[in-house]
Amino acid sequence: MVNISDVTAAPSPDLLTPDNCAVLFVDHQPQMFFGTGSGDRTAIINSTVGLAKTAKVFDVPVVLSTVAAESFSGPIMPQLAEVFPGQEIIDRSTMNAWEDAAFVEAVKATGRKKLVIAGLWTEVCVVLPTLSALAQGYEVYVVTDASGGVSPQAHEYAIQRTVQAGAIPVTWVQVLLELQRDWARTETYGAVTQVVKENGGAYGLGLVYAQAFIGAHAAG
Repeated sequence: MVNISDVTAAPSPDLLTPDNCAVLFVDHQPQMFFGTGSGDRTAIINSTVGLAKTAKVFDVPVVLSTVAAESFSGPIMPQLAEVFPGQEIIDRSTMNAWEDAAFVEAVKATGRKKLVIAGLWTEVCVVLPTLSALAQGYEVYVVTDASGGVSPQAHEYAIQRTVQAGAIPVTWVQVLLELQRDWARTETYGAVTQVVKENGGAYGLGLVYAQAFIGAHAAG
């Protein structure tokens, strides 16, 4: 029951904020992309870069990780590394990142309890750490369009499995706008709209059009 006297103009504590979440990128590597067949790989790359820029704009802690980078999967995709120059990339032998001590210590070091995760492949390198983190009390948000599986069915059922376990499916633009939430937040307004222009597809072009004809402060 709603108690009208308790209703206020305040956000839900379930929302992502720049102060309560960390973003984990798992195995966005060439060999993993070669085997991805759940969707357009260029779109997944774009979504991954959009998510990375989102974390950068809001100064959200980020953990970058690869698997068998030197022996099989190749380096982390350069577009992702460029967003975080000089940041440590944790290479693992484990398919489940949560079974790698360095990865888990990096997550713990963020101090955040809400984890936003994206990776390749969804059915392995996203599902396994997601279930493991959930089991240890974290809240996990899976960025579905910055992740991909070997087939549409593999990706779909992997997302279903994470949801059944308690994870929350999101998209990268959803994360971006949830962190911004108010276009009056001028300290991030310009950077957010720039990310939209660069990686937001038709939404970004719409913003370019609106600003050209309405003015520089036309919001998304």
